[in-house]
Amino acid sequence: MNLYFRLIWTWLRARMKPAIAMGDTITMQLRVWPNDLDVNGHMNNGRYMTIVDLALIEYFTRAGFLPVALKRGWRPMLGGSMISFRRGLKPFTVYTLRFSLECWDERWNYMRFEFERQGQTMAVGFTKGAVVGKDGIVSSHDTYGALGMRQASPAFPATVSAWIEADRLIRS
Repeated sequence: MNLYFRLIWTWLRARMKPAIAMGDTITMQLRVWPNDLDVNGHMNNGRYMTIVDLALIEYFTRAGFLPVALKRGWRPMLGGSMISFRRGLKPFTVYTLRFSLECWDERWNYMRFEFERQGQTMAVGFTKGAVVGKDGIVSSHDTYGALGMRQASPAFPATVSAWIEADRLIRS
């Protein structure tokens, strides 16, 4: 299965699903295909993040943000990820991906994802992303304002705060 096919399929299916609010959690039922595998016979570590990108497309579509972004010439940009692998996903295994927007600051949005199979966590992590326009990163205030949202970010989970500090230390 080509990834572009998956991207288009994800977007088309998302348009048929109920709308969500920013902060809601979505779940996606997915399958491990042969082109997802590494030489060890389980899903490649890089493929997990590619699948998270598909969740982001579904999330943006269902939250109504995709048309807003396209109209303004904005595009999503990821700024980092943190993932912990617990168990491998074998070929043709069906699994669930949970994805949610957890919190945000002036620039970055922090999303949590979890790959699960039969009640067991296979991988879990966070990714951070921003919206970029012709003049650079669009502030979260402007991004959420375009959706009519005015509320403050939920509290930052300890894991995200620790990640931000670790990221600061890596950059220094």
